[in-house]
Amino acid sequence: MSVVRVESGAGRLTFGDIAIACAIGRAGACAAAVKREGDGCTPIGAWPIRGVLLRPGKVEAKGIRLPWRWVRAQDGWSDDPADAAYNRPVRLPRSFSAESLIRGDDAYDIIVVLGHNDAPPVPGQGSAIFFHLSEGRPTAGCVAIDRGDMLRLLPLLAAGDAVEILP
Repeated sequence: MSVVRVESGAGRLTFGDIAIACAIGRAGACAAAVKREGDGCTPIGAWPIRGVLLRPGKVEAKGIRLPWRWVRAQDGWSDDPADAAYNRPVRLPRSFSAESLIRGDDAYDIIVVLGHNDAPPVPGQGSAIFFHLSEGRPTAGCVAIDRGDMLRLLPLLAAGDAVEILP
C-alpha cells in the first residue's frame, strides 16, 4: 500500500518523490469526528482510494491501474442526510438532494473517490469527499490538484492505496 500525504496546513501533497501544491476545503481541515455535511472542512485521517470516475471526452483512461468507470449524465452523489443512499453514488433526478457528477467546470473531469464516511455512511458526517482537479480556489471539503499533476500522479496509484490528510 502506498499513501498520498496531504499536509493541509502547508497546502502540499506528497507521493514518493512528487511534491505538489494542493487545495483543501474552504474551512480548512478538521477532525473526522466533527466533520459535518456542508461545513467546507476537509476531514483529517487516512482514507482508502475506492476508485476513479472519469468524464468522457475530457480525459483518457490510459495507464490507470485503479478501478475506474466513465461518468454518465445521470450520475450523482447523495449529500442528503435523510437519504438512505447518503454518501453513495445515485442516479439523477432524485427526490433527495444530490450533487451532479457532471459539472460546468473541469473539477470533476477526474474524481478519485475516497473512503471517507462510507463503511457505513453516518448521515450528516460528510459526503462526496473526493480527490479531484483544482479550479484555483478552496474546495467544499475535498482535496484538489492541477490537471497536469493529477495526470502524472494517477497512473502511479493502485488498488489498496490511500490518501492521508494531515493537519
